[in-house]
Amino acid sequence: MSLSGYATTEGTLRYRQRLAQHAAKNHFRPQHGMEISSIGLGTYLGKPDDETDRRYTEAILRAVQLGSNVIDSAANYRFQRSERAIGRALEQLTQNGFARDEIILCTKGGYLPFDGAQPRNVREYIQQTFVDTGIASFEDFVGGSHCMTPSYLQNQLEQSLRNMNIECVDVYYIHNPESQLGYVGQDEFFYRLGKAFAGLERNREQGKLKKYGVATWNGFRSAADSEEFHSLERMIQIAREVGGDSHGFGFIQLPFNLAMPEALTMINQTASGEVLSTLEAAAKLGVTVIASASILQGRMAQGLPDEIRSTFGLTSDSQTAIQFVRSTPGITTALIGMSQVAHVEENLQLVGAALRPS
Repeated sequence: MSLSGYATTEGTLRYRQRLAQHAAKNHFRPQHGMEISSIGLGTYLGKPDDETDRRYTEAILRAVQLGSNVIDSAANYRFQRSERAIGRALEQLTQNGFARDEIILCTKGGYLPFDGAQPRNVREYIQQTFVDTGIASFEDFVGGSHCMTPSYLQNQLEQSLRNMNIECVDVYYIHNPESQLGYVGQDEFFYRLGKAFAGLERNREQGKLKKYGVATWNGFRSAADSEEFHSLERMIQIAREVGGDSHGFGFIQLPFNLAMPEALTMINQTASGEVLSTLEAAAKLGVTVIASASILQGRMAQGLPDEIRSTFGLTSDSQTAIQFVRSTPGITTALIGMSQVAHVEENLQLVGAALRPS
């Protein structure tokens, strides 16, 4: 039986209170009626094998125990295996005193997910899985790998719910929508995005998701005149058009780290006539920002300059890089890919570390 419920004000506050003696001030951030931890666990990297599945399950368990209540995944991460590892971890967590309403589950749809392993014939996989079933046509897959039609996202959302064995996901992202922009113009892109948002709004009404948004790589880090640029204000306008003033667009995810600070430093967005950075625009528009690639897939975990390390006074480069991200005004959560308990225990020592201005 699927786990019912979703992250709530009461549940996430209960979780925060569990950590009251260990968590530093501001480790939890109130956003959209939830207490959200400043460090989250990502599930992108790793081999698609049973051993990595097991390690992710153990890492998620330990992360929740130590103060991270944000778990992030995507349909295509490790060919759906990461979502399934989350499902196994949730089952164990709820058997050991934690509740579904304490944990914020985030996933994404857009890319081809495959099923447990890379298929020998990708075209045949698309034909059998999506075309023959009427979910999508070959033409719907931009670049042969990305689709955000309402019927495709519906299929992917329901698949993710089954993989994690839950009835409702807390945050559902359209995954790297800028992938479409090399093939269609901005007007067509936003038309497609509006159709996708309308479908996600229907799922909100049905109780299958609570909030939605976009998870990007380049969209918010590009200059305003770039082909890949995303206007956050226009996205909010579209969400309001299809969902009214109580629309569910509430989150964006983007890479942010010591080597990729554009969300803070690049002035490329507008909001109410002001020209702002993405972080400033998001704050003005009421959108929560989640940082991906906080240690740049491990590349920020070693070799940092002494002046950066000494600024934060922490024991490892990994902790220093994470502290930079979680201390940046406008970033709610720094996601860290962690499939090993030892890395979880090292990085989540920061739960008790006071923030410093970055």
